[in-house]
Amino acid sequence: MTMLEVHNFGKTFTNHQLQTTRQAVQNIQFRLEKGQFLGIVGKSGSGKSTILKSIYRTYLPDQGHIYFDSDRFGKVDLTKITERQMIYLRKHEIGYVSQFLNVMPRTTSRELVENAILEMGESESVAQSEAEKALAHFELDKKLWDMYPNTFSGGEKLRLNIAMATVKKPRLLLLDEPTASLDQQSKVKVKEVIEKLKNSGTTLVGIFHDIEFMENLCDQVYDMNKRKLEVS
Repeated sequence: MTMLEVHNFGKTFTNHQLQTTRQAVQNIQFRLEKGQFLGIVGKSGSGKSTILKSIYRTYLPDQGHIYFDSDRFGKVDLTKITERQMIYLRKHEIGYVSQFLNVMPRTTSRELVENAILEMGESESVAQSEAEKALAHFELDKKLWDMYPNTFSGGEKLRLNIAMATVKKPRLLLLDEPTASLDQQSKVKVKEVIEKLKNSGTTLVGIFHDIEFMENLCDQVYDMNKRKLEVS
């Protein structure tokens, strides 16, 4: 079953102050079946993050189509669905992990992960149990569980970000350099969760500069420099 299909996708950005338009990416095409993992590689500035942000619709795509097989809405074009539909998909079906943590102030690490689980309709007892398992798995120090993450290091914030996204077990998970500031031991933990999600049917698209991390993980690799999809 095809979970995600990107067809002739392109994105431009306009600088209104300078009155200039720049083509960030164009003619991007790939297809992913349920449970597959696509890795995107390429030099900095080649448009890797633009693709992920357009799938998540942080950026509004302006060329081509992005088809997603939604559990609730069926096959939809993410470039055309309503904001209300997109908000639902972000909450229930599509996860996004970036290098940066942007969360509500005065919310502890434990509460952030619990809230992610509660959004999926789980009970408070399940949310509490699963949140503790996730925080422990990603080795976030127990004394940080009930603290506000604005004081955390970059690596601690990233581990929390990954925990919040993966506990929801989304149909589609987008990973924007999720291991950028992690040590080797933390990278192994991330890989374990990715493999577990993949085996349970989650479809993934990820950007990694650490090519070794991607070995034996990706089914396909999209090379931004060659504009070519390769079977891993």
